[in-house]
Amino acid sequence: MANEQNIQKIAQEITEGNAILGIEFGSTRIKAVLIDSNHNPIASGAFDWENSLVDGVWTYSLEEIHTGISTAFSEMRSDAKNKYGVTLKKLKALGVSAMMHGYLVFDKNDNQLVPFRTWRNTITGEASKQLSELFNYPIPERWSIAHLYQAILNEEPHVKDAAFFTTLAGYVHWKLTGKKVLGVGDASGMFPVDASTGNYDTKMISAFDSLGKDKNFSWKLTDLLPECLSAGLDAGTLTKEGAAWLDKDGLLEDGVPLAPPEGDAGTGMVATNSVSPRTGNVSAGTSVFAMVVLEKALSASYNGLIDIVATPDGKPAAMAHANNCTGEYDKWIKLFGEAASLMGAEFSKGDLYEKLLSIALNGDKDCGGLIPYNYISGESITGFASGRPLFVRTQNAKFTLANFMRAQLFTALGALRAGMDILFDKEQVKIDRLTGHGGFFKAENVGLPFMASAMHTPVSALSTAGEGGPWGMAILASYRVNGNKQDLALWLQEKVFASAKVKTVEPTAEDVEGFNRFFENYKKGLSVERAAVENLD
Repeated sequence: MANEQNIQKIAQEITEGNAILGIEFGSTRIKAVLIDSNHNPIASGAFDWENSLVDGVWTYSLEEIHTGISTAFSEMRSDAKNKYGVTLKKLKALGVSAMMHGYLVFDKNDNQLVPFRTWRNTITGEASKQLSELFNYPIPERWSIAHLYQAILNEEPHVKDAAFFTTLAGYVHWKLTGKKVLGVGDASGMFPVDASTGNYDTKMISAFDSLGKDKNFSWKLTDLLPECLSAGLDAGTLTKEGAAWLDKDGLLEDGVPLAPPEGDAGTGMVATNSVSPRTGNVSAGTSVFAMVVLEKALSASYNGLIDIVATPDGKPAAMAHANNCTGEYDKWIKLFGEAASLMGAEFSKGDLYEKLLSIALNGDKDCGGLIPYNYISGESITGFASGRPLFVRTQNAKFTLANFMRAQLFTALGALRAGMDILFDKEQVKIDRLTGHGGFFKAENVGLPFMASAMHTPVSALSTAGEGGPWGMAILASYRVNGNKQDLALWLQEKVFASAKVKTVEPTAEDVEGFNRFFENYKKGLSVERAAVENLD
C-alpha cells in the first residue's frame, strides 16, 4: 500500500510539472535523470555514443549531439510512463551538463566553423605551454582557450571569423534557451576565473588580447566567451524552439527555468557533496579526475598539469585529470567474455564485470610485476601526445588472472596518481574526505579499496552517487528554483544529503605499499610506452 501511495504521489508530481530533470553528456553515454521533490531519482533514459577520430581530431558531430539528447529524453519519458502511468509534459526546472573543455566555435551567423574538438585531444601543447607561462597559471591542453590559441598559432583561417566559442554544455544550453552562458565551474575550464569576482580574470584577458594585436582580428576575447554565471542564478528558460529540439514528440511545454550549464567536474562535486574547502571527489569512468576544493592558491602552475577550476558557486578547486581510465580494461573484459562464450558459457554483462573485477582482490599487492598501460589516447599528465595500449611483463612475473585484472585496475589510476602526487607532496594540500563516483566504483568492493590504496587516503561512496553527474545536474536545477540564495554547501547538506548513507574505506599500509611498488614500475616503464608511440603507427 505504501509503495502504491508513493507511485501515486510521484505520478502527481510529474503530471503537475514538479519533477526536475538533469541531463549530462558523458564521453560514452548521454543520460537523463528525473528527480522528485525529495531529490530522489524517479526515472532515467540514456543514449550510448562514442567519439570519432577524424583527421587526427577526437570529435562528435552536432547531429550526434541532437540525436543523443532527444533519445535520452524520450527514453526517460518512457521510463516514467512505465513506472507511474503518466506522460511527462511539464518540468519545474532543467539543467544540462557535459564533458568540460574542448572547442565549439561559431561565426556571426551561428555556423559551426570547425568540427567539435573535445577534451580528449592533445594537439595544443605549444599553446598550453605559452599561455601557462604568460598567465603564470596552469592552462592544460584540454582547455578551450588553449584550443583557440593553438588555432591562432597554426594560422587556421577560421579564427578571423569566430564570433562565439563554448563547451558542449554551453552549446546544448544555447540550443535550449538561446542564451550564451556557462556555469562558473564549466567556464573555469574555458578560461581562468578570478575567485574574488566569480568571473573571468580580466588581467589575463588583457594579456591574451595583446597576443593577437598583430593579427588584426575583429574580435576581443570577451566578445567570444559565454557569460559566466554562479549556481542558482537565472540562466534563461526553455524556448519553444528549444523544447522542440529536445523533445522529438513535441509534448514538452516551454518556459521551464534552466540552471547555468555545468561541466562534469561541477556536477561530480555536487553529486558527492564536495563543494566546501578540504573536501574532494574522484570521478572515474572513461577518464578519471580528482577534485580538491582549495583553502589557498597553489604556489606554481606546474606546466598546466594541474587544472585550477571552480565549484559551481565559484570556489577554487584543483583538478588532476587523466584522459584514460576504464576504457582499456573494458576491452579486455569484453575479450574474456568472448572467450567464455566460445566455450559455451552463459552470463550477463554485469556478472562478467563483477567476477573479473572481483578476482583482482586475490592478486599480489603489487600485481606480481605485471605492467599494463591504458593509453588509448594521449596522456598529458605523463607527457604523451598520443597513446598505445600496452601490456608488459618480465619472464618471471606472476602471470595470473588475478594479477592481470589487478594491474588493469591499478594502471587505470596511474596517471591520476602522478597528478595527485603534485598536490599531496609538493603543495601539501589537505583533505578531510574524498568521495568517489563513476563506473570504476560499480564493483564497490573493488573500486573503493583500490582507489584508497592509490590515493593513500580514505575514500567514500554515497548511496546516491550511482546516478553521478546527471543527478548532480538535476540537483543544481533544483537549487536554481529552490535555493532561495542560501549558500550552496549548506543547502546541499540540509536539503539533499542530510540522511545520505556513506561507506568509507580506509587503505591498509600493506595495500598502499603494494600500489606504491606497482607505481614505481609504472613510472619506469613509461619509456617503453614512449617507444611504442614513436614506433607503432
